[in-house]
Amino acid sequence: MKKSLFSLAALLLAGFTATAQEVKYEEYDLDNGMHVILHQDNTAPVVTTSVMYHVGAKDENPERTGFAHFFEHLLFEGTENIERGEWFTIVSSNGGSNNANTTDDRTYYYEVFPSNNVELGLWMESERLMHPIINQIGVDTQNEVVKEEKRLRVDNAPYGNILAEIKKYMFKKHPYKGTTIGKMAHLDAATLEEFQAFNKKFYVPNNAVLVVAGDIDVPAVKKMVDDYFAPIPRGKDIVRDFPKEDPITETVKAKAYDKNIQIPAVIAAYRTPSFKERDAYVLDMISSYLSDGKSSVLYKKLVNQKKMALQVAAVNLSQEDYGTYALFALPLGDVSLDDLVSEMDEEVVKIQNTLISDKDYQKLQNKFENQFVNSNSSVSGIANSLARYYMLYGNTELINTEINIYKSISREEMQAVAKKYLNPNQRLILEYLPKKDDN
Repeated sequence: MKKSLFSLAALLLAGFTATAQEVKYEEYDLDNGMHVILHQDNTAPVVTTSVMYHVGAKDENPERTGFAHFFEHLLFEGTENIERGEWFTIVSSNGGSNNANTTDDRTYYYEVFPSNNVELGLWMESERLMHPIINQIGVDTQNEVVKEEKRLRVDNAPYGNILAEIKKYMFKKHPYKGTTIGKMAHLDAATLEEFQAFNKKFYVPNNAVLVVAGDIDVPAVKKMVDDYFAPIPRGKDIVRDFPKEDPITETVKAKAYDKNIQIPAVIAAYRTPSFKERDAYVLDMISSYLSDGKSSVLYKKLVNQKKMALQVAAVNLSQEDYGTYALFALPLGDVSLDDLVSEMDEEVVKIQNTLISDKDYQKLQNKFENQFVNSNSSVSGIANSLARYYMLYGNTELINTEINIYKSISREEMQAVAKKYLNPNQRLILEYLPKKDDN
């Protein structure tokens, strides 16, 4: 009887969880091309207002890298109706918080306010879009801020330049070959007119999605959206035609040096498809199988059992146009980088030649379901996901259905995808080494 009751409780709980996790939303377009997504959740008196712009590092002039990230900072400077330096004061004095971030593919701004300040968040984001002040004093101020960020996060951070070195070899034609933070010399050389032109081209309503999520009155918010955003003129349509990469057909071997490290690293990196492709989801599962957690294959083998590595990881860095799949390891003691690569290769070959066990497969499914549940556990996370799935994937409903893709992936599919992408002749082997005086 107890067992039956327990089973019934488990089934009821599973049903409740599945229902509770569905994210309901409404989406529509304004006449100026801005896409709007509204999500009502009245469980807590907070609201997130956010705008994602389809502009990232890949959209920059190759001689003016760093512009998208620079604008992440610059568009907090002030507007015609928000005095310079007052943005953060207004937010904090009204009980809110805010931030922004940039990738190679998009830029995202958001505020979190008590729900009675939803109109303030909408007004501020409309001001950022309609009335930004881009002048020399703002450019000069943020130039110093970005330089300090680069010194802190890249130049003086251990392994801070490792991704830049990988991208340099993985991409020869596509603008993913650059870094999001860009080159400081390019920012120094840029004119005020160039910054203003970048803003005019990319920060337009038809290149943006507005999300309002949380404790909202939908009809009232719709009117606010119309009042604040509908008058903003549509910009010119943006055409993207990036060059395609040639396949990697033989192993690329390279070395890079870092003055901030004492322990070398080795990376095996493979070019993979866009995160919109099904194969990218399969690669997510393969990377989780190899290195997610202390019970994962590579961690157990190289860190726990053989004591060959201090750290090991398999990472699927998927982006809108291409992805990079990377195996990474830090040696323990005098273990050679070649030996680490051989050991990691051995586990990849096992996936290619043998189906993973039913137990490991079920463990993976449980992990991805847990991640899916957690990803929709906060209003801010939901707002980000709604914007991202609409803008970068072209399918907002993935916020509810993406887990079904992972559930449908078979062990046989994992084997096939590993065979397709993770081969020695399709990769970069990068030795990332401590910089010595004679390097």
